[in-house]
Amino acid sequence: MKTLAIYLMCGPETPALAQAAVEGGADLVELGFPFSDPLADGPVIRRAAERALAQGMRTGACLEVLAATRERLPETPLVPMTYSSLLEAHGWERFEADAQAAGATSMIVADLPAGERPELRRVQLVAPTSTDARLALAAAQSDGWLYLVTVTGTTGARSELSPALAGLVARARAHTDRPLYAGFGISTPEHARAAAELADGIVVGSRAVEIAEEGPGALRDYVSSLRVALDA
Repeated sequence: MKTLAIYLMCGPETPALAQAAVEGGADLVELGFPFSDPLADGPVIRRAAERALAQGMRTGACLEVLAATRERLPETPLVPMTYSSLLEAHGWERFEADAQAAGATSMIVADLPAGERPELRRVQLVAPTSTDARLALAAAQSDGWLYLVTVTGTTGARSELSPALAGLVARARAHTDRPLYAGFGISTPEHARAAAELADGIVVGSRAVEIAEEGPGALRDYVSSLRVALDA
């Protein structure tokens, strides 16, 4: 069975949204800890981050959202996704300990390359531009699964699935037997089905964040449409 990961930005409504996503068929939830200059993120997630910061979603508040989400979802992997400046400010070891205490399964630090701070257990990202050496290092150090960034550029919904994904999957498989989850640019059931034919799972972010603005019911229905496509 293919894994379906859904990204949501931390906010007061996030625990209920995460529960709705899992009810719709999500296997894993990434929780965005907002950062003022999110280099990897496109306009939808940037706007969501700005909104979250305006709501007071600093690190402590995000950890509380994580803990509240864990209370609702005792079995679901929960993975904070953020940037290294936020960990630098909070304290690297302190952030890892606080995230684990709040219920994090792992974490993603979008701008921290493989090889830097290897003691920090995290899911590594690789892209079509990653060298074979970088890919091998990321695969060796990644926590649980490897995140395949399907495009060069920022997050955001796109009309077509990236043609670079097949080559990236083949190169990654040569270096690791860890599960490979593809993300960035996956937004429709058709994308989901096509990506899952190549990878072991998919991550959906920008479109999920957009739909989440319509409330838990809309998000549950959207995630269910992706689940149906993955299981077809």
